[in-house]
Amino acid sequence: MNKNIEKIASYLKLEQLKNDKRVVVFFICLFIATVLWFLNALEKDYSTTISYPVRYVSPPNRQFLTNKPPEKLDLKVDAHGFTLLRHKLNFSYSPIILNLTNITRNLESNNGTYMVATNTLNRRISSQISSEISLQQVNPDIIRIVLDSLKTKTVPVKANISINFKPQFNLKNSVQVKPAEVKITGPASVVDTVRFLLTEKRTFKEVDKAINRKIKLRHSETTTIVPAEVLLQIEVEKYTEKQVRLPIQVINKPADVKIKLFPSELTLNCLVGLSQFDNISDADFRAIVDYASIRDSESRLTVKITEKPSFVKITRFTPESVEYLIETY
Repeated sequence: MNKNIEKIASYLKLEQLKNDKRVVVFFICLFIATVLWFLNALEKDYSTTISYPVRYVSPPNRQFLTNKPPEKLDLKVDAHGFTLLRHKLNFSYSPIILNLTNITRNLESNNGTYMVATNTLNRRISSQISSEISLQQVNPDIIRIVLDSLKTKTVPVKANISINFKPQFNLKNSVQVKPAEVKITGPASVVDTVRFLLTEKRTFKEVDKAINRKIKLRHSETTTIVPAEVLLQIEVEKYTEKQVRLPIQVINKPADVKIKLFPSELTLNCLVGLSQFDNISDADFRAIVDYASIRDSESRLTVKITEKPSFVKITRFTPESVEYLIETY
């Protein structure tokens, strides 16, 4: 088997092909026959589909194209083979231009939606492709165009970030975004739903010093934002532990009831920035128990911390529950 393959390969070597006139004549005849067949095939009529570009221009003043109508139309055509070949080799076509202002003047709107029947474009398309090509059908049958009025409003910006601090470090102040508000412009139906804008998601790890970073804003493709990015400012400082003692207050107590708590105070430990350490006192916190939560089957009340400075992180407090004694007048 291998010997036969080697013989065939040897026979087809260029030098032997040159010496064997029969092989040369065969390939010449084959080439001529192929060309004649191809030319004969091009003389026939064919049906095919052509992809043709569309461009949408001139929206009415203060209006906006909110959907994505087709960028190309599929044209079913009939033509001679030679004509189709020339057309297929022409890779760039002048697009069909749809003037949006004219569409709004000539067609009725259904809540800003206009339906353009593509058969109304047949004459224009035929004049642009070739007089030798017969246009049979255009797909899709309908082009849906949705226009909306342009609107601008000012909205706040929120930082979409995650921060992981090194041990004993935390925020010195709340995270700042500058500017705090931006202008959003786009279709009214979209802009009306926007209450705020988020920055792009960012994660900061092992943070122990201030961060100043420009960051882009997330928004819909149909809207524009001014400015398109904001300055993110994160101030960081070292934290230390502080301990305070608080009286425990009773809420929702009837006026004719006297209640004693055991103990009546708690000890609270918290982390606070060095810059605020001397400014923190027990008056900045509030610890309560709720009289309304008393149950006959329970002898203790749960303590809750309801007020604390925003820059303080509570690590623990004791006790977390207290015993009580009720006296009536």
